[in-house]
Amino acid sequence: MFQHISQPLLYAERLLAHYTLLGKSQDAASLFSELAAALVRLTDCQLSQVYLLDDTHTRLQLAAQWLDGRRVAEADCSLSADYADQQLMQYSLCQNRVLAIEDLLSSPFDTSFLPERSPVWRSLLCLPWQDSRGRTQGVLLCAGRRSGSLEHFADSLQSLGSFALTQHHLISRLRGGQADGSRLRSADYGLTGDSPAMRSVYQLIGKVLDNPVSVLLTGETGTGKELVARAIHDHGVRRNKPFVVQNCASLPESLLESELFGYRKGAFSGADRDREGLLDAANGGTLFLDEIGDMPLTLQAKLLRVLQEGEVRPLGSTQTHKVDVRIIAATHRDLLGMARLGQFREDLYYRLANFPIGLPALRERGDDILMLARFFADKACAYLQRDLLRWSPEALKCLRGYAFPGNVRELKGLVERAVLLCEGGELLPEHFNLGTSATTLPPLLADNGALSFRECMEQVERQLLLQSLRRNNGNQTHTAKELGLPRRTLLYRMERLRISSADV
Repeated sequence: MFQHISQPLLYAERLLAHYTLLGKSQDAASLFSELAAALVRLTDCQLSQVYLLDDTHTRLQLAAQWLDGRRVAEADCSLSADYADQQLMQYSLCQNRVLAIEDLLSSPFDTSFLPERSPVWRSLLCLPWQDSRGRTQGVLLCAGRRSGSLEHFADSLQSLGSFALTQHHLISRLRGGQADGSRLRSADYGLTGDSPAMRSVYQLIGKVLDNPVSVLLTGETGTGKELVARAIHDHGVRRNKPFVVQNCASLPESLLESELFGYRKGAFSGADRDREGLLDAANGGTLFLDEIGDMPLTLQAKLLRVLQEGEVRPLGSTQTHKVDVRIIAATHRDLLGMARLGQFREDLYYRLANFPIGLPALRERGDDILMLARFFADKACAYLQRDLLRWSPEALKCLRGYAFPGNVRELKGLVERAVLLCEGGELLPEHFNLGTSATTLPPLLADNGALSFRECMEQVERQLLLQSLRRNNGNQTHTAKELGLPRRTLLYRMERLRISSADV
């Protein structure tokens, strides 16, 4: 659809912004008003109307209307209509068809239900408004004063409308007492942390549990993206189906393609039998693609077809078959920036980022650091079958003041190492090996006041990596283990921070 839109990148950014605004709506009135506003802003039309079907499916209720840049109050518009008398809406609803009229002046449909305005209405788009299960719940309508087709907006507006219906369902459940605020807390999702940043994440998780849209998890390495993906799967409608994980950075292109799509006997040397891929293995469930930014461009095109058509073609086969898979992707990279540089497919980005969830860095989570540290320590003690350890105030203060460039994964590794080192019953600062690091770091803000915050953080991270490498005599595997990072992530950070073996 985006190839018909003059500025696809700008359109995608605006579309994602409206998903976020809809997700923040607290009641049905504001939700429908925001949806109507999104319709006019995305299409540049002057009129939008949001209609809901009643329980008998014989009457439409005008839930929201925007006209000439403002919301029309309920008192200023008719709130009910028998759509059996409206041929245009009846055609769209009964035929389940998108109705796009380029010039209303030559149209056979009666449009007297539209507000009278001069100049008159020329173009119109009428969509059956369906939820995530394909059930029609109403009509979305846009009208403009210039002739021309609006059909190229249909797919994106239908997806946005489906998302709005999911939010309406969730709001109704919360208002009706079928769920309470505890649904938005960490315990419900098997996650740890109660900071404001994480509560926002729990809210977003709650929005997509019953919605089949693709989810893009973003955030620094080690922030827990796979845990969030599993939480979405385990608490959503696909919970009883497979949850399959693949790291796109862990395999070369040829192996990754056969792993995802499968292959047929004779497709390549050594293919002595048919083998299904992970997309087939996840059929009915969820496929989590970690580090999607490292997927080769040629594979991105095949994945896009899966997202658009739900079709998979194994290697060595000329036939496609359907799969029903929810894709959750994750990355620590700026995919939108990569798309601008031609390093990531724009159309795939738009499909993946139907609903983005950004995970906060550990240093932004306040007291969650101490909560997580205690959780990891207790878990390590249980695994080692030893008594729970006490925390000295100095150790807690040391952790609270540390930047954690490796985020939760680094904290977990540090705590588990401290539990192993602790021979008494109390965890002390020396068990974490952070005191030396803190005192030997350069006084960045004092001596380099001209540097940006990002540059300062990169210097801190570079110094920490160098210290760990030197402690391990340059052994990258041992260094990665000490920092709680995958070796590939360590190599990536060394390259980004320009650390070579000569520096160690």
